[in-house]
Amino acid sequence: NLPVLTRLLADAETRAFYIFPTKALAEDQLHELHGIVEEMGQGIRAFTYDGDTPQDARKAIRERANIVLTNPDMLHAGILPHHTKWSKGFENLRYIVIDELHTYRGVYGSHFANVLRRLRRICEFYGAKPQFICTSATIANPRELAESLTGERFALIDRNGAPSGEKYFALYNPPVVNRQLGIRRSYLMETRRIASELVQRGEQTIVFANNRLATEVLLTYLKDACARPPKPAESVRGYRGGYLPRERREIERGLRDGDIRCVVATNALELGIDIGSLDVAIMAGYPGTIASTWQRAGRAGRRLGVSLSVLVASSAPLDQYIVEHPEYFFSSPPEQAQINPDNVEILISHLKCAAFELPIRDGERFGPHDTGEMCRFLEELGVVHHSAGSWHWTSDSYPADAISLRSITSDNFVVVDITGDERVIAEVAFPAALVELHEKAIYLHEARQYQVEKMDYAQRKAYVRQVECDYFTDAIDYTQVKILEEFETERLGQARAAHGEVRVNRQIVGFKKVKFYTNENVGAGALSLPEQEMHTTSFWIHFPAAFLAQLTELTSTEKLNAITGMGHALRTVASLLLMCDPRDLGAALTEEVRPGVEGFEPNLHLYDSYPGGIGLSAPLYELRQRLVAGALELIRGCACEEGCPSCVGPMGETGVHAKQGAIRILQALAG
Repeated sequence: NLPVLTRLLADAETRAFYIFPTKALAEDQLHELHGIVEEMGQGIRAFTYDGDTPQDARKAIRERANIVLTNPDMLHAGILPHHTKWSKGFENLRYIVIDELHTYRGVYGSHFANVLRRLRRICEFYGAKPQFICTSATIANPRELAESLTGERFALIDRNGAPSGEKYFALYNPPVVNRQLGIRRSYLMETRRIASELVQRGEQTIVFANNRLATEVLLTYLKDACARPPKPAESVRGYRGGYLPRERREIERGLRDGDIRCVVATNALELGIDIGSLDVAIMAGYPGTIASTWQRAGRAGRRLGVSLSVLVASSAPLDQYIVEHPEYFFSSPPEQAQINPDNVEILISHLKCAAFELPIRDGERFGPHDTGEMCRFLEELGVVHHSAGSWHWTSDSYPADAISLRSITSDNFVVVDITGDERVIAEVAFPAALVELHEKAIYLHEARQYQVEKMDYAQRKAYVRQVECDYFTDAIDYTQVKILEEFETERLGQARAAHGEVRVNRQIVGFKKVKFYTNENVGAGALSLPEQEMHTTSFWIHFPAAFLAQLTELTSTEKLNAITGMGHALRTVASLLLMCDPRDLGAALTEEVRPGVEGFEPNLHLYDSYPGGIGLSAPLYELRQRLVAGALELIRGCACEEGCPSCVGPMGETGVHAKQGAIRILQALAG
């Protein structure tokens, strides 16, 4: 705020954009900014401008605001395409402030970099050259990320002058309850036990879970545990994407005021929304990256008091690696934030938007690729036309509407409760909706169970009715990977390693009913939902039929199980080698059918989880020897006898000989 406010005191016509990743964070920071401005006694005008801004207020904000607080989605679809209405603002734009820089990674960051390319292009049109200021949580490459996003040079300021109290960090591994199978006590149940005890002792606590289902299951457990004095169940709340805005604001206020003593949240509360100073942060499972872990731990002890952070490890291999090798966690630098703004699929989408906003001049650059060639491609699609040295938008369509910055599709499903009078209780993003809102699913919301009566795919609505049941549902998916182009290939022991372009088809084919507390499978059902298709990049290992035939000690099923188990270990080691979130990589085993070749020839894929890829597959190909050696070390070093969730995956998925089979195959690859 300081440089912006200083400039505003000298020149009242100065304009600034503050860009936040979420509307909630923008509202939170506006409240703080208003407090500073009121104390200054100056007539500096600051407003949020997002999808919730009333239409009758928008014109006044465009014309009068000195500081506009917005988000990438609104900038992309609501400001840049209508830049002529913002002419005064762009002419006087001196600062662009980007908060929570570290969140702009992967496909989201790649899209945002192209939005900023369009923003700089419009600034140039109005004769403005604003200065960029970025703030970030701890990542390994903040300056590099800022420069990749904005195309500008940056100076790094990384001295921390914030007050901080005494902090304790505990790594907790639930005890083994079946040594032969390597099964540990449920990490969710252990999180419940630790959190409920701390809440009963009067410690205000935040519990982080790694997905929506785990959040709601933990919330159910904690509400049950706290449904007695001195902490009633109402003092425990959930917080995640999908809750309605008014619900989230109410929870944030309750945390600041101290009325809510425990909140169970997804990464939605990792960001800097003001929820006061909490005493304890508990993580149910490793968040996937060192950076995210420290970000969550930092939610406790933001003032000068003593605070505690606890990481409760699940049975996942990466969790077990962290607790068995604490020196890796405490001494390693945080991960690098990776983006690929020059992904052709993303670039062309934003080039359409750029042409809609302003004609593209001959010789103008938009990314590293030949802009003229891309414009000729768009001309073939019938959306641009070349005239008088420029490419002009000629289509009736509004290109910004066709792009979702955060996911494959921009459609959300609305969840409608029909228990009594119809009312909307939540919104769910399209990919998650297929998993959570299929018919007969139990949708969990604020520890209440709703059965999905009808999923209206065309209207993007799910109709639910409140029920009381002792189970939740978990979707079963099937993934098929088709190789489109092989970039490089090389022998890997008795197999072959390669990387290239692939098409991933994923379909939800069924669901299982899982009992609360015991995790027993108490039923199942079949589903047939539309396939989701994604083009991306992949690293894979091809297993020739002749090689598999040599493994005479294993049956065909055991060979398949061994390769599946190997995939569990390879994905874990890959995320450690690349220092990326495991969720950035998908794993799939598919069969390759080649003319003239008889027998089963599977490919084990580790693919980028984002459309177009974000550059993980090529490094994996280069690191293939270390990848195999690391997986072999991980499986050999596990204390289980026959394979377990911490090395080759649950025995129910991989069978009794998966561990020895995986070791046998990895030895052949390493040799």
